[in-house]
Amino acid sequence: MEVVTKDTTAISDAELVEMADLCAGREPRFDIGYLSKVREEWVLVSTAREGNKLRGYSFSTLERIGGTPSLLVGLGLVDRNSKSEQALKALLADQFRRALLAFPDEDVLLGTRLLSQDGYRAFQGLIDVVPRPEHKPSGEERAWARRLAKRFGNDKGLDDRTFIVTPTDTEPVGGLDVIAPKAKIPAGVEVFFEMLEPDQSHRLVVCGWAMAEDLAAGRLSR
Repeated sequence: MEVVTKDTTAISDAELVEMADLCAGREPRFDIGYLSKVREEWVLVSTAREGNKLRGYSFSTLERIGGTPSLLVGLGLVDRNSKSEQALKALLADQFRRALLAFPDEDVLLGTRLLSQDGYRAFQGLIDVVPRPEHKPSGEERAWARRLAKRFGNDKGLDDRTFIVTPTDTEPVGGLDVIAPKAKIPAGVEVFFEMLEPDQSHRLVVCGWAMAEDLAAGRLSR
């Protein structure tokens, strides 16, 4: 699996068509029109390929939110097959590597929106992930949900008690679409999706911390 990351301004229309084809005919229906808009909203795009076959992609940015180093994944999708787990790990490994280069010796917050419980695989190895089972989010953690929802353009639709975003208009909503049939999902996270309807563009805002020492040692997403 080879991952290439570049500026979103360098994406061709042909590449957007290829990305749209990965979920053609099924939710979340990230079509070429929506992906064209996403291209304008995010800074970096990463693609994971097995030979010439696109297996997954991710639109992201590295920035500081209120001074906090952050890796934000605005939209990501991996093909739903036996290589989905491998594609997700490859994409994350490259993004964490870039986070280390951008923020050396600093802890980095990973934030995104999930469509299903499989998406929690992206937070493997991170600490203080919220929401998480048997944990009542603190006021500061709820504030982070609001900050991230605002950055993703969903602040008006966020319930900061459940961390669920409900769209306030008919526009498509981004997020991380991961289905990894053979991968182990963290115990208990299914409770966060009981009231979530991804086909209605509901999303779960999730964040967690990548520790500086783990980034430096390359321990994440192996």
